[in-house]
Amino acid sequence: MDFKNYFNANHDLESQEQSVAQISNGVSFKGANLWILIFAILIASLGLNINSTAVIIGAMLISPLMGPIIGMGLSIGTNDIELLKRSAQNYLVATLISIITATIYFLLSPYQGTQSELLARTTPTLYDVLIAFIGGGAGILALCIRDKGNVLPGVAIATALMPPLCTAGYGLAYGYWAFFAGAFFLYFINTVFIALGTFIGIKLMKFRPKTFLDDKRSKVVRRTIIAIVVLTMIPAGIMTWRIMRQSLFNSQISTFIHENLQWEGSQIVANSVGKDSTIRVVAVGRALSKNKIAEAQAAINNYSTLQGYKLRVIQGTVSDSIMALKNKLTNYNLNSSDQQHLLEQATVENTKLKNQLSEYRSYELLSQDIRGELKIIAPQVKNIILSSTVQVSTDTLPTKRFITAIVGVQKPIKEATREQLQKWLKERSHADSLRLIITRP
Repeated sequence: MDFKNYFNANHDLESQEQSVAQISNGVSFKGANLWILIFAILIASLGLNINSTAVIIGAMLISPLMGPIIGMGLSIGTNDIELLKRSAQNYLVATLISIITATIYFLLSPYQGTQSELLARTTPTLYDVLIAFIGGGAGILALCIRDKGNVLPGVAIATALMPPLCTAGYGLAYGYWAFFAGAFFLYFINTVFIALGTFIGIKLMKFRPKTFLDDKRSKVVRRTIIAIVVLTMIPAGIMTWRIMRQSLFNSQISTFIHENLQWEGSQIVANSVGKDSTIRVVAVGRALSKNKIAEAQAAINNYSTLQGYKLRVIQGTVSDSIMALKNKLTNYNLNSSDQQHLLEQATVENTKLKNQLSEYRSYELLSQDIRGELKIIAPQVKNIILSSTVQVSTDTLPTKRFITAIVGVQKPIKEATREQLQKWLKERSHADSLRLIITRP
């Protein structure tokens, strides 16, 4: 059995001339193509605004943004400097028009909340790099075969070029520069690795490079393309290295917790890493002994990216009454219905204690989790306290429960910003009712 025949795609390919002509035609952004891009940006911005994944996917399906990026990968692979110039020019025009359109939309949009779909487009990960690279390879192959099927729409959805651009427009509209920088960074990374995947696909399919009658002209073209590739890949490589280090860091934290802090009767419910190089872990159940915690602290140095970090275990100790009662019943070999009832009652009581402890810890963890987002939503905020509050009336009115958010600011904030902050905190904490208190030092 010849396995090479299974992977040989040459018999499915169109002629190179047809493929190059089709890709070259898809590079331009004029007339209807430009209007389709604007409509796609508006749809994607609306989807991000209302937090609708389906709407965002619809926008990516009709977006023509892949055209000039595939064109850049093809031009680099075939030494076509003219196609590279045209692709780069149209790419810049499309990017600029997209950001302007998204910015105008968010400036005019009546809803100003920061949704999870927006927040998800501000921090690229190693998976984004891999998806863009593989998507570029799939995209160029799909464009070069006779039966194109539904590969291109799938690539457009997977590589997700539209949402980061819209998020960049959102950051520009409200002056959230961290949003703008993170989203544009994600868009740039996607662009580079889609083009790189396209370039490698062109080389594997052995596209003929463009020939020049003048050998001197040929050398200038090759050197120019090499210079452009190097200038593009150096920052992309640095960014990718940082993404890979962060991904490895997160992976090693998970492995460290699983291998060193999982003990019978206890459970790790959350973890976070502070700027003070401290790994904070919240555990519920049976308390971890000081010796166990010391052993875990010593084991940190076995993980390359965690060396030098400190461990702090925040323990929510739950009574051992269930275990004690189980042992007592076993020792006395008692099986009466009364003893079973006692066991069930102790189980219910300990479950209540667990829930109360979890609720108490949840606000501490939530405060840590939203610090980065809070700086973007309201840069004036310097600190925040979240707590569950009970309001008891002196008359016969029923008791009220709500979340209190005490926010410290350095300078006064506008009423519109206050309202936006309260809405965002209420949604982020999943609270039915939230009261916001602004304090100044």
